[in-house]
Parts: sequence; C-alpha cells; structure tokens
Amino acid sequence: MKKLVIIPTYNEIENISRMIDTVMALEGEFDMLVIDDGSPDGTASVVRERQKELSERLHMIERKGKLGLGTAYITGFKWALERDYDYIFEMDCDFSHNPNDLLRLYAAAREGSDVVVGSRYVQGVNVINWPMSRLLMSYGASRYVRTITRMPVHDATAGFVCYSRCALQTIDLDAVRMKGYGFQIEMKYSAWRLGLKVSEVSIIFVDRQEGTSKMSSGIFGEAFWGVLKLPFRKIQAKKS
Repeated sequence: MKKLVIIPTYNEIENISRMIDTVMALEGEFDMLVIDDGSPDGTASVVRERQKELSERLHMIERKGKLGLGTAYITGFKWALERDYDYIFEMDCDFSHNPNDLLRLYAAAREGSDVVVGSRYVQGVNVINWPMSRLLMSYGASRYVRTITRMPVHDATAGFVCYSRCALQTIDLDAVRMKGYGFQIEMKYSAWRLGLKVSEVSIIFVDRQEGTSKMSSGIFGEAFWGVLKLPFRKIQAKKS
C-alpha cells in the first residue's frame, strides 16, 4: 500500500529536517510531500537539499505566498490521487503530532475506516503545554462543532488525519470552501455526511517546541461562522 504524509510548511526550518528523518525511518515506508508557501526562512532550501538523498520518497510543491492551510492540503490531496497513493495523511511539522502515531492511524484505516482522526479529546483531554486559554478555545470549538452539526467526532478541528483514497475520491474537493483551520472541520463533516466511516484514535498532543504558531483570530473567525452554515449546505459526492 502506498502511503503519503502531507506537511504544509511556513517558516519551519527548525523542524523540517528532523521531521523528514523521523517519517522516513518509520516502518512501512511512508513517503512525504512538503507544501511550502514561500517560507522566507529557507525551509524549502532544506527540503531541496534533502531530496538529493531521498528523491524517490521526498517531494515538494513550492507556492508563492501564504495561500491557506486548506488550499495546501487540497493541492496535496489531488497530487496524491494522481499518483495512486492508497492512504494520505495530514500532519503538522512542529512535532505537536507524534510521527510514530502515523502507524496507529494507518492500522485503524486498514481495519475499515475511511477517515481516521488523531484525536486529542476522544479519551479525556490529552494536550500538553498549552496555556489554559488556548486549550479552552480548542476544546470549546470541538464541542461547538458537535452541537451545531451533530457530527459524532470529538476533535473536529484536529489536523492529524488519515484519509483513504476512496474517501478523497468521494469528497468533492473543489467544493470545500474554508481555507483556514475551518477546513479541517469541513472535510470531516463532508465525509460524515457522505456516509463514510469516520473514527478517532486517541493521541497525546504536545505544543511545539520550535517555531511559532500560525493560529490567528481571522482563522478562528472563519471556522466559527463557517460551521453555522454547514448544516444548511448540500453535501454531494464528487461526480465521476
């Protein structure tokens, strides 16, 4: 089975090389696609250098400017489908998601789930080193999503996810509207509404040690208002 880990980057020079080493060392041979939005700190240069030794498994798409998390993943999903990957993962570059948990998400997908969420909240609250204000915002956002949409997912905003090829072929990626962290909610909601099997695997989320967070009030606002509209959206499978 071909597996691809998609990692969007913007100013992740402190983390990217170590992340490449960690993912490439995992059992089962995970390939990686870095989507860099013109990082001024030289992140893309590091990836290009590493490609010299990992050309068959390490790939990169360079974009000009910060175009949004959602558009990065949509670009990566389409790239993966064109190259016949069977399982496609999304995760952050800052090690807040433990790369070793990719194996657990993959195992759950192989057991029959179309979408597997690396969940911070499916078994209590498993977040380390976040300030209380950030934790309350994140946990409250997931409760808010469940209340508005009735979607049975405890961590709707999670950015650590495995999609089967079937799932990404079923969801109309061109119809996804939200570009920031609301994209994570919209993708899970679309999968659920289309009858795909969505499951959660409990993970421990550790706040980044290197680099800076990309969260902003604008990103949060898009997700807040976008969720209110989701129950009124007509979600249709992609036409073949």
